[in-house]
Amino acid sequence: MSYQVLARKWRPKSFREMVGQEHVLQALVNALDHDRLHHAYLFTGTRGVGKTTIARILAKCLNCETGVSSEPCGQCSSCLEIAEGRSVDLLEVDAASRTKVEDTRDLLENVQYAPTRSRYKVYLIDEVHMLSGHSFNALLKTLEEPPPHVKFLLATTDPQKLPVTILSRCLQFNLKNMPPEQIVGHLRHVLGQEM
Repeated sequence: MSYQVLARKWRPKSFREMVGQEHVLQALVNALDHDRLHHAYLFTGTRGVGKTTIARILAKCLNCETGVSSEPCGQCSSCLEIAEGRSVDLLEVDAASRTKVEDTRDLLENVQYAPTRSRYKVYLIDEVHMLSGHSFNALLKTLEEPPPHVKFLLATTDPQKLPVTILSRCLQFNLKNMPPEQIVGHLRHVLGQEM
């Protein structure tokens, strides 16, 4: 018998499945559906509010084989590879464990090359505030003049630790804690499905 942690099993796979964060989702849906894409997004908020989940869904939206859309199909090879964490064009990094400038340079070394299989090469950098000053400088050079095939999705619990030069080059979205009644409602839904 296989057991899957409920948090993983019920992690949203599309914006429609998200609970809360309507202010962020509406802005992203409009940007995707009206082809007003930015090269760098910064998701901020406390631990567990959905920063990385939204970033992964956005990566799917950008690279779905049916086209850029706020509703990725979830069935094509690109969507499946992203969902399973095996897309070669989604480079996901935990900055807390890779803080050195050499790590950042290694990560960005291939930024000028086109994606291998997808429309965009997406760099998802979690806990970006943990990068060193030199790492931020290396990242800044790419953020200033990004290739058209690259998107940066940055996530942090501590945006005040980011240099202003990085902040100014990102579209920022502050994710809020869900109200208790919304959490209770969603838990009821999940538990009802699990019974």
